[in-house]
Amino acid sequence: MGAGHSHAGPAGEEAPARGFRVRLAIAFTLTASIVVAQLIGSVMTGSLALLTDTAHAITDAAGLLVALIAATLMHRPTTAKRTWGFRRIEVIAALGQATLLLAVGVYAAVEGVRRLFDPPEIPGSELIVFGVIGLTVNIVAILVLSSSRGANFNMRAAFLEVLNDALGSLGVIVAAIVISTTGFQQADAIAGLFIAALIAPRAVMLMKETTRVLMEFAPEGLDLDDVRRHIRELEHVEDVHDLHASTVATGLPTISAHVVVDDGCFTDGHAAEVLRDVQRCVAEHFSVAVHHSTFQIETAQISAEESRAVRHP
Repeated sequence: MGAGHSHAGPAGEEAPARGFRVRLAIAFTLTASIVVAQLIGSVMTGSLALLTDTAHAITDAAGLLVALIAATLMHRPTTAKRTWGFRRIEVIAALGQATLLLAVGVYAAVEGVRRLFDPPEIPGSELIVFGVIGLTVNIVAILVLSSSRGANFNMRAAFLEVLNDALGSLGVIVAAIVISTTGFQQADAIAGLFIAALIAPRAVMLMKETTRVLMEFAPEGLDLDDVRRHIRELEHVEDVHDLHASTVATGLPTISAHVVVDDGCFTDGHAAEVLRDVQRCVAEHFSVAVHHSTFQIETAQISAEESRAVRHP
């Protein structure tokens, strides 16, 4: 006997999904404009900080475009072949964006160290103009995405990219001011290294979180030993085995297990009660509420037969 229960139907999700797509489309347009402006500026000034920020903006624009596509696909209806639809595409998109960010960060670090010892001449006044343009547009993009940044991995990755790019633009402005007032040309390389330092940790953190989902590790904050112990304490439950938990996408943890009960439960009607109790336990007792659960209620004899089958296929 098994059962599953899932909240959040497609109809209820469509309105916020449209809102996410609109915000991502606006952010993508703004970031694409930054790319054009800063690309022109990096050619004119030869600044590493601006060039790094331009490369960052390019990955941002690409990432936002991927995020926009993902936000559209992840809410397509399920089919017989795609039982979860495209829900997990937001995780894949976030992992791709994090990988791009990390690559840009490594490039900026290597080039920044090189320029510390061989700094080119950078026109500080022109650099300020392009830095201000980038920061202004990024602030607008941040305001657009801020209300949705915690909605899912996809929106979080998009917000982090724009935020990092804004900080990068701020670094460009500071470097330009230092160069204009002191003539210290290494300030540009230092700003490039600052941008790299902003990019790398956040990219690694996001890669770690999305990899956990793709590897189907237990949801963060859900202790399966604790889950097993609580289920075993339920009335009529003798044992729990084959306990698995994973996360399909943001806000969609799942859990499954084989629950062993005494033989009499299948004749006195307690099997259905045990099933309801177990579902209620995982949905209400723990800090991570799991509403999509599948449990197989079985006797000790069936459990033993399964164990033998596994050992001797």
